[in-house]
Formats: sequence, structure tokens, C-alpha cells
Amino acid sequence: MCSFSSEQPLYLLPLVLALHRPWPSKRHHHLLHKRRRRAQVQEARRRKRMILKREMKMRNLKLYMENQSIIEENEKLRKQALHLHKENQTLLFQLQNKFSQQSNTKSE
Repeated sequence: MCSFSSEQPLYLLPLVLALHRPWPSKRHHHLLHKRRRRAQVQEARRRKRMILKREMKMRNLKLYMENQSIIEENEKLRKQALHLHKENQTLLFQLQNKFSQQSNTKSE
């Protein structure tokens, strides 16, 4: 028999059929399971990142709004302090004028 023959001899047929499994091997199942598990883990990580990203955006927005509120309140207080300072200067000037007028009238 020629070793390059494309036909298999009949006595090797059971051996060929025995080597060819109609179902996947345990290793194949293990690799498939590993691949699926890796894909599931990656998908879970992706979902977790998306949720975390959404939460961070919300937290950032809340902090931004709170910061804007604090800035507005600070501006109001600054204007109020400036107004009180001007009022204080005016009253002090009036008081100094009164004392100087009284001292002028006493010295005359």
C-alpha cells in the first residue's frame, strides 16, 4: 500500500473514527468557559465603570452647584460688608465733626 494514498485502509477506519470526537474535549470546554467568564468579568467591569462615571458626574454637578451658591453668598456678604464699612466711616466722620465743633465752641 502506498503511504501517500488518499484512501484510508479499512482496518484504520475505527481508529480514525475513534480519534475524531463528535463532542468537544474537556480542554475545549474549559477554554470556552474561561473565555466566557473573562467576557463576563470584562462586561461587569465596564458596567461598573459606567455607573461610577455617572455617579462622579452627579457628584461633580452637585459640588459645582454648591460652589456657585457659596460664591453668590460670598458676593452678597462682601457687598454687605462694604456697605457697613462705608456707613461706619460716615458715622465716624459725623462723630469727629461733632467733637471738633464742641471743642471749637468751648475754646471760644
